[in-house]
Amino acid sequence: MTTAPPIHQLTRPLRPWMAQCESMIAMFAAGHAAEVTGPAIETLGAGGKRVRPMMVFCSSSRSEDDRAALVVAAAAVELVHMATLVHDDLIDGAPTRRGRPTVARAHGTDAAINVGDFLFARAFAELAHAGSPAAVAALADASLDLARGEMDQQRAAGDLNLTVDAYMARCRRKTGALFAVSGRLGALMSGGSAEAQARLAAFGEHVGVAFQVLDDILDFAGSPDAMGKRRGTDILSGTVTLPQILAIAEEPAIGNEIGRVAAGGDGLEALCDRLAAHPGTAAARRAAVDQVDRAVASLDGDIGCADSDALRVIAAGVVERFA
Repeated sequence: MTTAPPIHQLTRPLRPWMAQCESMIAMFAAGHAAEVTGPAIETLGAGGKRVRPMMVFCSSSRSEDDRAALVVAAAAVELVHMATLVHDDLIDGAPTRRGRPTVARAHGTDAAINVGDFLFARAFAELAHAGSPAAVAALADASLDLARGEMDQQRAAGDLNLTVDAYMARCRRKTGALFAVSGRLGALMSGGSAEAQARLAAFGEHVGVAFQVLDDILDFAGSPDAMGKRRGTDILSGTVTLPQILAIAEEPAIGNEIGRVAAGGDGLEALCDRLAAHPGTAAARRAAVDQVDRAVASLDGDIGCADSDALRVIAAGVVERFA
């Protein structure tokens, strides 16, 4: 994989842009009914890397002429991401997110539904004010992919025969789509060509897939303190992931163990340790690195005014985050 400078070298020149985006997200989440704005602001306060807004800016010209539209686009993308987190936590029954109670746990099911819907609505309402129907259509298409990806995951719950192809298709929809539209919107708002938009969308999709694969590994191989949640939540929810698929392909008996623990049996921690050390997990990580390499290769060609060096830093940072 191509090496890149440390992430702090990227974030320094982006700080004014990211600060403006953060202020705009807070403004979009406030000023409405307290029962939705309160939990929305709590979700914002939980933090996050804000990689998607960063990608919008790095895929653009970062011209002052385009600044207002780019900040709105970046904020809208992050609001959609926040909305999906609120809804996903509800669907998964997750008690915590980034070390804090989820909206569903803190405020109840109805509140989680309403807050997620509110954030989606605010994203599209504000993006519409940017005056680009193409941008609204692109984010709408990405949101549709997100919903389809979530349905794919629910339909495949507990399916230990899930194929690698089906899993990767789910990742492209559930995670890759929002990364992809981040790249597309940056180019679109800067007047980039159709080829530039397509290349930056491809870059984002590959980065998003890599992010999801590595996050799925972290589910059982990571530290609960660092993750802000317990290990093995995918196993308990019946979410079959690439490291599980590859481990089962090499050692079919491990599928029986996953099924037993998912059904309420004991031994979750031991199973997590076993999967973390399994060659299937190492193979899954190599697949994620391959996605990052494909992302970088997408930048070879017309990418308009995008900052290719900064995008390479983002791609490398995805792997570094899970190292």
